[in-house]
Amino acid sequence: MKNIDKLIQKAEELQANGLVTRQIADELNVSRDTVTWLLTRSKKEEVPPAPKDISVNWSNIGTSAFRLRHIGIALCDMVLDSLEKAGTQAEVIVGIGLSGVPLASLMADELELELSVYHAYNEQSEEAQTRGAFSRNFASIKDKKCVIVDDVITTGSTMNDVIDHLRIAGAKPVAVAVLVDKSGSTSLSEVPVNSLVRIVRVD
Repeated sequence: MKNIDKLIQKAEELQANGLVTRQIADELNVSRDTVTWLLTRSKKEEVPPAPKDISVNWSNIGTSAFRLRHIGIALCDMVLDSLEKAGTQAEVIVGIGLSGVPLASLMADELELELSVYHAYNEQSEEAQTRGAFSRNFASIKDKKCVIVDDVITTGSTMNDVIDHLRIAGAKPVAVAVLVDKSGSTSLSEVPVNSLVRIVRVD
């Protein structure tokens, strides 16, 4: 119960700072349904049943550049295996802002590849589809083979959106690399998913 209370408190703080449900979900590494449940529970309203979700806190890695670098090397190793099996190579590492960018930077350095950054934007309406853009301050992805990097896959919707945007921009997504995959996916939109931890719920 103590962990739930901490999540509720953090969700309330983030909401008070102007973040919308999707942004809170990204920050807490939980689904949007879980954020709604946390905020409803905090207001002591009639609370619906809790969604089946797992909160991921990887701050013990994120607070140490040394640990982060070694996790990045482990992800590189997994991605190289995946690319070898597929008989392809990568040219650009795409980090999803905010949490995927530090890992993507380390991986791009380790693999000696270019770095691109994707910013997921949130529409005013919660029902609206995520829109995003590739930062012009980083490498172009046009006609390039890309590895997409983030911290956690929750439902896969953000990752699928990035894959779609890459294809629309003329790039070819060849692999996904994440710390934790909560969706249990081995691939998303026909792109192999490489995760250090894959969570599979057995109900």
